[in-house]
Amino acid sequence: MTNWFDTMASGTRGRLLTLVRRSARTINELARELGISDNAARTHVAALQRDGMIEGAGVLRGTGGKPAQLYRLTAGAEELFPKAYTLVLGKVVRVLEEREGRERAEQLLREVGVRLAAEHRADGRDVASGVEAAATVLRSLGGDVEVERCEGGWRLRGYGCPLSGVTRDHAVVCGLAEALVEEIVGCLVRECCQRNGRPRCVFEITGPVD
Repeated sequence: MTNWFDTMASGTRGRLLTLVRRSARTINELARELGISDNAARTHVAALQRDGMIEGAGVLRGTGGKPAQLYRLTAGAEELFPKAYTLVLGKVVRVLEEREGRERAEQLLREVGVRLAAEHRADGRDVASGVEAAATVLRSLGGDVEVERCEGGWRLRGYGCPLSGVTRDHAVVCGLAEALVEEIVGCLVRECCQRNGRPRCVFEITGPVD
């Protein structure tokens, strides 16, 4: 399936992003390499700046004339380019399961979740605040999460999964996120994620840890 970046990359803005990813460019350089007018290049750059994908990178001082503004890709935009994270993580989990067994692989992944949560854990925080903090961390990892109050506790309901490329085939990875939420909230957490079709995260927070 073609992803959004593949679609965008075939257009002018995708090609422009590829150019400034390689090195900082001026409007004139972009226009020349893209085969468009300076005004058209300026319009595309302005839109991409507004979207947080391009930023200023100093000026180019020539032998004469007015210094030209340079533009480069932002760090955030770099993360939007296709990466091998999913493929690599999937292979790592498979090797863990084959060498250590499923139970041990899950233990190790849960330890990773605990370590990820360490900087977000706050002693003395009430459960409601902890639930909100856990939701914020999941969002920062790429999830789309809402907090729901339900009978006996809370529910973190996701409308997507930041690790969907792996969890579909390796359910043990959900233990990583479950441990992360449990560590931040300080309560018992039950993972009941949807992994068929379009994976979605769901975590039920039911009560204090003994």
